[in-house]
Amino acid sequence: FPIDITFKSTNPFGWPQIVLSVYGPDFFGHDVVRGYGAVHVPFTPGRHRRTIAMFVPESTSRLQQFTSWLTGRRPEFTDPRVVAQGEGREVTRVRSQGFVTISFNIM
Repeated sequence: FPIDITFKSTNPFGWPQIVLSVYGPDFFGHDVVRGYGAVHVPFTPGRHRRTIAMFVPESTSRLQQFTSWLTGRRPEFTDPRVVAQGEGREVTRVRSQGFVTISFNIM
């Protein structure tokens, strides 16, 4: 999807990131999260390709996993900043869920 954005900054601290939230249908037709991922936007001019490792949160117990599978309500992040920041994510159980390749044309 083409995105046109202009940024101006004096330092790279907190450089912009693109946060991806991928959704899709499960076996029962429920719309569930298929993966989350984030990548920093490159700051040098040119064409850049980035491969983003996607991950999905998991329930902590077998009972919660079965209940979420049965009801179609899988664990999700309510705030996309959780994906972009590393703080507090070390206590979250996640599973790797593939990759997404994104292409940037920076001027």
